[in-house]
Amino acid sequence: MQASDKLFAGSIPELYDSLLVPLIFDVYARDLAARVARLAPQHVLETAAGTGAVTAALVAQLPPQCAIVATDLNQPMLDRAATKPGLGGRVTFRQADALALPFEDRSFDAVVCQFGVMFFPDRIKGYAEARRVLKPGGRFLFNAWGEIGTSDFTKAVHDAVAALFPDNPPAFLARTPHGYHDVQKIRADVKAAGFSDISIETIDQVSKAPSPRQPAVAFCQGTPLRNEIEQRGVSLEAATDAAAALLAQRFGTGPIEGRIQAHVITAGG
Repeated sequence: MQASDKLFAGSIPELYDSLLVPLIFDVYARDLAARVARLAPQHVLETAAGTGAVTAALVAQLPPQCAIVATDLNQPMLDRAATKPGLGGRVTFRQADALALPFEDRSFDAVVCQFGVMFFPDRIKGYAEARRVLKPGGRFLFNAWGEIGTSDFTKAVHDAVAALFPDNPPAFLARTPHGYHDVQKIRADVKAAGFSDISIETIDQVSKAPSPRQPAVAFCQGTPLRNEIEQRGVSLEAATDAAAALLAQRFGTGPIEGRIQAHVITAGG
């Protein structure tokens, strides 16, 4: 992972939240929150909360007496999350590193992380931190994207942008969001962090967009892929146009649908 892979700043948080969250994150956020709700927790910690997709789903599915703490390393992402209606009175937002959580041992009934572990520079340490702050019997729930070929829109954008820079293709999407997809590796890492009861479920969903342009803007301008494009001296609009054109070629020019896939992990013990 490169340093720019973790840079969510400028206009990225707004575009990420308005375009990418409904495109690929919301459906998995509702699933993850439902799994947390079935545990009937009283204290929940969310790490790598981003702009609050899971946070909002947790608020919708957990009773008012459940305390929710949402953390992220990137303050601009938390700032965006804090503006969402209904979260301010229910959620405590705090900037924090998932690899060095500022909480006492055995503080939470559940720790949840949506599509954040791929960004951890030391995943085993991050998992061990989640285990440290869990109460006895608590559960750590997280998800990670499947291989990039299992997410149709993402793969199309990756291919289109790579074609613009054949000698030095931007690889953020394959390298980081979709770079941690081997379930045996995930299981081994979670076990190495001290967890003994581990389940992994692979879930396919459908991503929908009103036009090819929307996912092109979402990925090219609303993720750190933007940083790689700008570093290479081609205009952001040109890269976005190329991505939109390939999406239209593969999926049509009107409303489009594509497959997305993620692994959902629950760990305890």
